[in-house]
Amino acid sequence: MKKLLGILVIAAAMTACNNSADSAAGTVDSATKAAADTVKATLDTVAKKVDSTAHAVVDSAKSKINAAKDSVKKAIKK
Repeated sequence: MKKLLGILVIAAAMTACNNSADSAAGTVDSATKAAADTVKATLDTVAKKVDSTAHAVVDSAKSKINAAKDSVKKAIKK
């Protein structure tokens, strides 16, 4: 009877350890997915900021070039 109880205890411990390993793997998978989603969201945000900044720089440069063209045209007409 003692041997049977010992085997049952060992089997229960192995089963418990096996189940916790599966849930830990699931936790790691979900943590990895969450980290990947966070990185993707951060990259999207940075890309939008860079895009808007680039548009602002280009628009500013265009306006300065157009102002310079107008100045040159006025100087040529004089």
